[in-house]
Formats: sequence, structure tokens, C-alpha cells
Amino acid sequence: MTDSMFHPLRPWRHPGRLWRVACYNLTAVPVAGVTFGLVIGFLAWTVGLLVTFVFALPVAWLAFALSRILGRIERNRIAALAGVFIADPIPPLKARTWFGRLKERVGSGPRWREIAHHLVHLPVASVGFGFTVATWAGSLAMIGLHFVVGRFPDDAAKFYLFEVTSGWGTVAAMAVGVVGLVMVAPWVTVGSARMNLALAQALLGPSRDVVHEAQVTRLETSRSAAVDSAETERRRIERDLHDGAQQRLVALAAGLGAAREKFDVDPETGRRMIADAHEEAKAALREIRDLVRGIHPVILEDRGLDAALSAVVARSPVPVTLDVDIPKRPPAAVESAAYFVITEALTNVAKHANATKAYVSVARAGDRLVVEVRDNGSGGADPTAGSGLQGLRDRVAGLGGTIYLISPRGGPTTVSVELPCVS
Repeated sequence: MTDSMFHPLRPWRHPGRLWRVACYNLTAVPVAGVTFGLVIGFLAWTVGLLVTFVFALPVAWLAFALSRILGRIERNRIAALAGVFIADPIPPLKARTWFGRLKERVGSGPRWREIAHHLVHLPVASVGFGFTVATWAGSLAMIGLHFVVGRFPDDAAKFYLFEVTSGWGTVAAMAVGVVGLVMVAPWVTVGSARMNLALAQALLGPSRDVVHEAQVTRLETSRSAAVDSAETERRRIERDLHDGAQQRLVALAAGLGAAREKFDVDPETGRRMIADAHEEAKAALREIRDLVRGIHPVILEDRGLDAALSAVVARSPVPVTLDVDIPKRPPAAVESAAYFVITEALTNVAKHANATKAYVSVARAGDRLVVEVRDNGSGGADPTAGSGLQGLRDRVAGLGGTIYLISPRGGPTTVSVELPCVS
């Protein structure tokens, strides 16, 4: 069964997340109530002072400032409990005068949407709060009814249109309560949270036009980075062929030509020259083999990232601990990017880090492949210093991923990469 299909027990796959979402629903009403009271009070105060205008200005400024603070609090609450990050859509103020900055606030659409959220959130949160409490408390009450129904008058409990009596009636009620507790209440909790989150994302986050514009910019940047990365790779291959295998093949041809001319006159010297040419041919083959491995190793395509990285770790002069946890192979482009990120990072560790050990971790987290390379070296890695890190950034950006480098002076160094791997 795929994740896209309905599964009645899916909320229980991550119990900790379910309880955080429940806390998000339960804390929404008191937070929304305080927010609603403060915002509506300041707005009413501002409107009441409009006849004087001068006195209304500082109160309006306080209303916008308070709304800004409450908006940040709500975004942080959502991130902490619901695990959803909502970007702040409000741009920094540009005016230099107090009145000019107030005019910017009044004319800012995102600020008014933020205020609208503070006013609308209370009724929406109340609905989610009510459904969450009703399903959990009702399910628990149904389960506990079996143990207390005997203390009620006539050994029966009345619920609006139906009545539960001791015996099979309480057994049926307990069964309903178990179903509600295990299946209904978690889904109601998740659904209520999604309702609150949809409101928050619509009013506290960027508008769709801004989001689309950011996506277009990100795609253009990724495309440019992919083109730059491909051009850099093409130049590297051209340079390696020209400076390595081509020069060896030229020398090989010259050596064989000289050996042919020498063989009839001085057979012994001719044999030595042929032997040298043979060694030169083997060296050229090694360089071509290394070059092909650098383009795309066969083992990566045939056996996947784990086997390819095991071969890389075995050749590393620095001891490396490898941990690969990928139940399903990612797309070929993502797999190749992860391979080259790790090989380049380990090359930097061997050349520049003065490290005695390194650690490589590759894991799939949802629809992203997370790669981490750590070492205990001297740190101070600089992407602009020609260590190959800029090339890694271009390769990762070309796939829409992100790369983070933490390398303080004195170490340690950590390279962390996230690559989208929807497949």
C-alpha cells in the first residue's frame, strides 16, 4: 500500500507527531482568544480615535506592531507543534520617517492579511478544538462506560436519542469507543490541524503570486547552476584527456615508431623501447579508466549507491565509517549527484583536512535524500578557495537541492546535502 492511499492507522505511524498535532489543536483556542481580544481591542480603539486623527496614529502603530509580534508567535507555534514552516511574507520597511513607515504598514497587504488571520482564527480554532476534544473524550467515555454504568439509575446511561444498558450494550459502546480512539479521533485531530494550517498558510504566509515567483526564480537558478556544472564537467573531461591520456598516447605512438626504426639495427634496444611503450599503454588505459569512473562509475549503475560508496571508502587513505540506509533506490541523477558529492568531499578530507577519520551517512527521509560527510580535521574549508566545494554547490543546485557547510577553524567539518528524490 502506497502512502497516497488511505490507511486508517496512518496517524499512529508517528505517535510523537500525532500528540504534537493534538497539542497544536488544544492550544489554538487560548492563543487565538488572547490574540483576537488584543487585536480587536486595538482596532476598535484606533477607529474610535479617528475623529481626532492625531491620537489615532500612535494607537494604529501599536496595533500593527502588536499584530506583527502575534504573527511571529503563531508561526513559531506552528513550526514547533505542527512541524510546518511558514515563511514570513512581510518585507522590511523602507521609509526613514516614522509617519512614512506607518503609511507603509497601512498600505501593506500581507500585514492586513495577518490581522485578518488574528480575527478569523478564533472561530476556526474553536471548531477544531471542539472536534478534537469531543472525539478523544467521547471515545474514552464510551470505553469507560462499561465499568461505571452499574452506578447509574436503572443501570443505564442515556445519550440523547439512544440508551446504553449494562451487558451487551456496554460491550457495544466499548467497541465503538475503541474504534473511535484508534481510528476516528486521530484522523479528526489531523483533519482539524490541517484546517487551521490551511488558514495560517493562506493568511500568514506568502501569497500564491509570491510563491510562484519564488519558484520560477529558484528554477531559473537551478537551471543556470545545472548548465554551469555541465560546462565545468565538460572542461574537466577535456582537460584530463588533453593533459593525461592524449599525451601518453602521443608518447606511445612516438615510442613505437622509434622502436620500429631501431629494431633492425639494435634489436635489444628495440625490445626495451617496446617494453617501455607497453608500460605507457597500460598507464594510458589506467588514466582512461579513472576518467570513465569519474564520469559515471559502472558499479553505481549496476549495484547502487551502497556498493559504489563501499568501493570509494575502501580506496580512501583516511579511515571512513559508512552508513547507508536507502530502502528504495533514488533516481539515477540524484544517485549520481550524491556519489560525486561524497567522493569530492572525501577527496577534500584526504588532501586538505589533516583528518584521522571521517564519517559518511546517506539516508532517505520522505521525498529527500540526506547526505552527510564529517571529519575530525582542522576545519576552515572555504568554498572560494578552489577545493571543489563550489562545483558541488552547482551540481546540487542543478537538482533543486541544498548544501550546507560547517567548518570552523580548528574543525570539525561537516558537509550536509539534501536532494529531492521523488520517484
